[in-house]
Amino acid sequence: MQTVAYRHEAPNAIRNDLGAIFVSLELSRSTWLITSLSPDGGEKMSKHSLPAGDIYALLARFSEFKQKAFARTGKSFPIIVIQEAGLDGFWIHRVLQNEGIESHVVDPASIATSRRRRRAKTDRIDGEALLRTLLAYKRGEPRVCAMVKAPTPEEEDRRRLCRERKILIAERIKHVNRIKGLLFCQGVSGYKPLGRDRRQRLDELRTGDGGLLPKHLKAQIGRELARLEQLLEQIMAVEAERDALFAAAPAPGPPAMLLNIKGIGPEFAAILWSEGLFRHFDNRRQVASYAGLAPTPWQSGSVDREQGVSKAGNPRLRTTLIQLAWLWLRNQPQSALALWFKDRVSRNGGRLKKTTIVALARKLLVALWRYVTAGVIIEGATMVSA
Repeated sequence: MQTVAYRHEAPNAIRNDLGAIFVSLELSRSTWLITSLSPDGGEKMSKHSLPAGDIYALLARFSEFKQKAFARTGKSFPIIVIQEAGLDGFWIHRVLQNEGIESHVVDPASIATSRRRRRAKTDRIDGEALLRTLLAYKRGEPRVCAMVKAPTPEEEDRRRLCRERKILIAERIKHVNRIKGLLFCQGVSGYKPLGRDRRQRLDELRTGDGGLLPKHLKAQIGRELARLEQLLEQIMAVEAERDALFAAAPAPGPPAMLLNIKGIGPEFAAILWSEGLFRHFDNRRQVASYAGLAPTPWQSGSVDREQGVSKAGNPRLRTTLIQLAWLWLRNQPQSALALWFKDRVSRNGGRLKKTTIVALARKLLVALWRYVTAGVIIEGATMVSA
């Protein structure tokens, strides 16, 4: 006689008392996938697709959600939307807020996913995961995700200067290296493309066998120099805009305060201000976490070790702080932070400098945050004389 094993059927509906219409947006270059969950709608997730960038169709779909919910329940429900931080930036988030819609932007790396080696991943699955994350977040579940604090348009535009300058510097390096490589294959070394006499020096160059530079090679280098000179002009223009922004800022503000510390120049001050210190933080842990300099423990049973910093924060701010930490040892050798670094390295026998410099960068960021927010001067730091 056959026996039938009793199996629990997996529920297809979400059992929850919904007080709003919850919507997730899965955004791509071609399509926007809308996943929604409405009160008294069978408590099943519905999905709709829209052409990417059609914000009017998105708002019309939201209006349709509200009308259907009102027809079923006789009540009007607000709409709560969630989307991942990504290529689209924050313009959709701002449009929704201007329409009076509660909108959230989540860090996609903070959403829990399956740890299977081969896990299914589609826009439909991601949309449902986003919606479940939003429901858990609104229920008040701790650490369910990390919501992104969207910057204002002014704050977002202000940091363009430092980012553009970094791009221009990288392009400048490529052109300089290309010119040096072209000359090196002819036996020429010591030429400085960034020197003011670069054009004159180019006419005087001789190949390794004593001959003149080939005609086409010289023409190519001349065109490279023209592009390099244009880059230098653009870098100067960006730096002039940055200095003008500093001059227009209030005198006791963070930029002016940072410039008063020896070893911090206009570029470092601009990056520290525009990438991190303009935000509000409740404590030093939030400051270190935003820069990706917070420690990442690995503890399970008898295993307890550190995996290093999380690197989950702002990469531009973290890179700048590492560079600033090395310069801090040179420009502020008698400060408490520099003395702590030297003592820590000496106790390790002169080893682990790279690991310790990361710890110094974290301490330096916290000290600078306290300085610009509460006016606490870093112990032993040398200030620039007025």
